[in-house]
Amino acid sequence: MQEIYGNINSIETMGLVDGPGIRFVVFLQGCNLRCAYCHNPETWQKEKLCQKYTPKELIAKILRYKNYYGKTGGVTFSGGEPLLQADFLLECLKLCKKNNIHTAIDTAGVGYGEYKEILKYTDLIILDIKAVDKEEYKKLTGQSIDYFNEFVRQVQQSGNKLWIRQVIVPTINDNEKNILALKDYVKKLKNVEKVELLPYRTIGVSKYKELKIPYRLENIEDMSDVEIKKWQALLEQ
Repeated sequence: MQEIYGNINSIETMGLVDGPGIRFVVFLQGCNLRCAYCHNPETWQKEKLCQKYTPKELIAKILRYKNYYGKTGGVTFSGGEPLLQADFLLECLKLCKKNNIHTAIDTAGVGYGEYKEILKYTDLIILDIKAVDKEEYKKLTGQSIDYFNEFVRQVQQSGNKLWIRQVIVPTINDNEKNILALKDYVKKLKNVEKVELLPYRTIGVSKYKELKIPYRLENIEDMSDVEIKKWQALLEQ
């Protein structure tokens, strides 16, 4: 049997915002979305030169930090889009569960495939909702919303726990219409434990210059903490 390798952009050994507790976070390479506000454009290209691991090599590294996870922590597979490396991801998830490690996938749900086996070994889906309107979604990501909708359908069918996130960008989706649309959408989902609005930040702009990629939100400033709290309050009413 041919050895499976994963292309990994980076690893964070003590993450605190990518799921419950202390997390070992694996950022996989490759993403088919081109979100206007993406702050990690270096993760877009699937075949970019980066770290390569087999599932066994990665679990050996993960296990060195297992004592830090406690009862609430674990491993989060992020990206890029982790679902694009489905075979590698599945084997890593299986090894994590074999070692009693909590698993989470931080995803935009665009991997183009059948996710039943992956979801079987995943304790938590952290779902990044770009937009719920198909035209807004296309404008923001460059892709059809159909792939996202299919992933959500399979997650609902499998019954995975969900954390929902959406980045709020000034002049784009920082309005009552968007927040209420998101609220209505989330109401229809099962097993949602948390809904969080994330403020847009300009921290990735310098990366676009380095990579010589045009940045679509050149003149938009950071989302204020006061505004994001206002929208979060509306969402939770």
